[in-house]
Amino acid sequence: MFTGLVEGQGTVRILQEETDGLRLTIAPDASCFSSNEVAIGDSIAICGCCLTAVKIAEDSLDFEAGEETLSKTSLGDFKVGTRVNLERSLAVGARLGGHFVQGHVDGVATVDLIDRSGEWVNMWFKVPPELTLLMVPKGSITVDGISLTLVNVESDRFSVALIPHTLEVTTLGDRAVGQRVNIEQDVLGKYVAKLMSREGGVSPWDFVNKNTTPE
Repeated sequence: MFTGLVEGQGTVRILQEETDGLRLTIAPDASCFSSNEVAIGDSIAICGCCLTAVKIAEDSLDFEAGEETLSKTSLGDFKVGTRVNLERSLAVGARLGGHFVQGHVDGVATVDLIDRSGEWVNMWFKVPPELTLLMVPKGSITVDGISLTLVNVESDRFSVALIPHTLEVTTLGDRAVGQRVNIEQDVLGKYVAKLMSREGGVSPWDFVNKNTTPE
C-alpha cells in the first residue's frame, strides 16, 4: 500500500530483457531515499507500478517486470535515462497525506493538453472510457504514482491542477503531449462498483458495454 506522495525521483540505468519480462536497474537521486534504506523483497512504486526489489547495490536497485506488467503499464516505454517517480510502501502508523494507493495500475493514459497559467499547470489526460467511470470531480486519482485531485472529468479524458511543487519534484514537470502515464483509480470506487453489480444493481462498466455514458 502506498500514499501517492512521491518520495523522489530516480533514473533508469540498465534495462535487461529476460525470458518472461524485463529487469530494471534504477538509481534513486541523492535527494530521494538511498538504496541502504531498502531491503530485498521491499515493495517500491515506480511511476505508480508496485515492483519488488530483487537486488540492492550501493547506489541502485534492481526490479523485475513481467509481461503482464509491461503490457498494462508504461514501463514498456522506459529507456536508459528515463526519469521515474519513486515511493516506498506505507509504514504502519505513518501519516497518510495522499490517498490509499495499491500500486496496481488500471491502465495507461496519454497526455492530451498542457495548459500553463503562470507557474501552475492544468494537465489533461486522454483515457479509455472505462477508466473515467470511477472518476468524480474533487475525487482522487493516481497518475504515474502521484496522488492528485480530479478537476474535470469527461467521457474519455480528465484534468488535474498541478502546483509548482508537484511539477518540480515529480516527472509530471517534464511530461509532453502524447507521452503515456500510468493510471490507478480510487480503490474505494472499485469496491462500490463491484458491490452494486453483485446486489443486482447496475455496474458502471455496463454502460461501457452498451456504448453509453451514465448521466
